[in-house]
Amino acid sequence: MPASPGRVKLEGMSGKRPKRDLGAARRDALLETLESRFEANAGRHEGIAWADVRERLETAGEKLWSLAEMERTGGEPDVVAFDGDSNEFVFMDCSKESPEGRRSLCYDGEALAARKKNRPDGSALEMAASVGVDLLTEAEYRDLQKLGEFDTKTSSWLRTPRDIRERGGAIFGDYRYGRVFVYHNGAQSYYAARGFRCLLRV
Repeated sequence: MPASPGRVKLEGMSGKRPKRDLGAARRDALLETLESRFEANAGRHEGIAWADVRERLETAGEKLWSLAEMERTGGEPDVVAFDGDSNEFVFMDCSKESPEGRRSLCYDGEALAARKKNRPDGSALEMAASVGVDLLTEAEYRDLQKLGEFDTKTSSWLRTPRDIRERGGAIFGDYRYGRVFVYHNGAQSYYAARGFRCLLRV
């Protein structure tokens, strides 16, 4: 999580290609954090063994750096599935609320450029792409919500279908009154209680 409240810029947004080698100390610390979370939340990944996940992560290269960015900005990533077709482990942000380090962002770069006043510092789609991760789709978000109750006080931008985006909108999800809601805003809008959740395949 960020050391202090407020959004933390993803390193990939600095304008220069960031160094994507975590180094031994950061790598080991990240793996320890991921293992602890994995063991504490067994219901999210029944039938998956941590030893298999770790073996994959140890040769994951830049994807391990992407996981570190998900962690650093408050996402609390965890394994939620294994895709047998692609032979990949699927990680999603599993923080209780939308990641604190990724809030107050409009939806994408086009929306950011279109704002003439009170522009946010960035956009959800650009920030996700900068570190090699994807925003959750509506279907993926609903799958995540089957594993717990997420975004009970916040909301998260979701990857928006082209036909909606072409009309100026973007979608977001939250959990209220015992069910998942998916709704819309103008893509240029941004809120202190809205971030975005990521998916990474390893």
